[in-house]
Amino acid sequence: MKATATGGPPRLGWTFAAVWLFYLGGTVGALREQPNMYWQVTGLTAVALFAAGYLFLVARGRRLSAGRNTVRVWLGITLLLALFGLQVPGAGDQALACLVYVAALAMMNLPVPQSVPLAVVLFVGAEAAPRFVEGWSDRGYGLAVVLGSLATYGIRVAGERQRRLMAAQRELSERAVADERARIAADLHDILGHSLTVVTVKAELAQRLLDVDLDRARKELADLEALARDALADVRTTALGVRGISLPGEIAAAREALAAANVEAELPGAADEVPTRNRELFAWTIREAVTNVVRHSGARHVRVQITPSCVEILDDGPFARERVIAGLDTDGASVAGLPAAVRGPGGSSVSGSRVGGQGLAGLRRRAEAVGGRLVAGAREDGPGFRVRVEVPT
Repeated sequence: MKATATGGPPRLGWTFAAVWLFYLGGTVGALREQPNMYWQVTGLTAVALFAAGYLFLVARGRRLSAGRNTVRVWLGITLLLALFGLQVPGAGDQALACLVYVAALAMMNLPVPQSVPLAVVLFVGAEAAPRFVEGWSDRGYGLAVVLGSLATYGIRVAGERQRRLMAAQRELSERAVADERARIAADLHDILGHSLTVVTVKAELAQRLLDVDLDRARKELADLEALARDALADVRTTALGVRGISLPGEIAAAREALAAANVEAELPGAADEVPTRNRELFAWTIREAVTNVVRHSGARHVRVQITPSCVEILDDGPFARERVIAGLDTDGASVAGLPAAVRGPGGSSVSGSRVGGQGLAGLRRRAEAVGGRLVAGAREDGPGFRVRVEVPT
């Protein structure tokens, strides 16, 4: 039976509790055999009211325990004990079965410092009564009180744990929403911060050129339109939640990642001159190369250069060949199909794996999909590694 988030009894718990009322059958049987009509009627009425009151308190117990309304719980328990007392003259020791229900109800709905002492008192009463009341026999109701108390306490603990778990899940969900909002805000800042500045400058320049150089003014207006369209495309991508990948965002992310890795970086302040069709590929290139630098290079300095048709990432890391191996795709394919610059020393093919699944082989496929070319390997002008992607102009 599934426990509720409030830590109280499970929903529809009264139906589950009703099943266990069959243990009152012994009490009912003893009352039916009672020769005294007064105590028989009184006892049977008390049993019926006890069962109804018990089910009512179980059904309401979730709200009572959630509201910490212990006074009402104690009133209900007191009423059940009074009904138990009315059964004793007619049912004798069979009436002790009621103590099991009272103990279970207390362990479920009362605070632990109150429920445990009450359960102990009920256990002592169930064990002592057969020893001190003449004609009564020990039917194991003391053990039943202990077992019932432990079982209901276990259900209570499980419910409270589930409540805490659900509260933690809600908190994580809310935090994820807040983080996503912060991410979108940061992406929009990265995308629009420089673009809007350049738009303003170019608009002012075009306005001044209208009376001086009309052709140049037209060119500035054309550049302004292209810049605005590119910025709008980036904003739409971010706002739609496809993080996908944006060139300004990757430049900003690369700056943060390299700074965190204590790597000195030379990054372009903007990428306004890059056409929309090349931006995604260039962004993937920067992401892959910077990840390679942070994970494998040991570099102290990185330089990123961007033109409308080319992006190049240079570093001074000493581990060139190892990073070709680390940069391969997860399929483990050899680099025989890659450009020569991607092969190991001496042109030998090497193979390996990379956790992310977007290695140099994946970057090569992205470049070839738009007719571009990937060159990756050791630098010729000194120690370090180079990743360069060129696309047709």
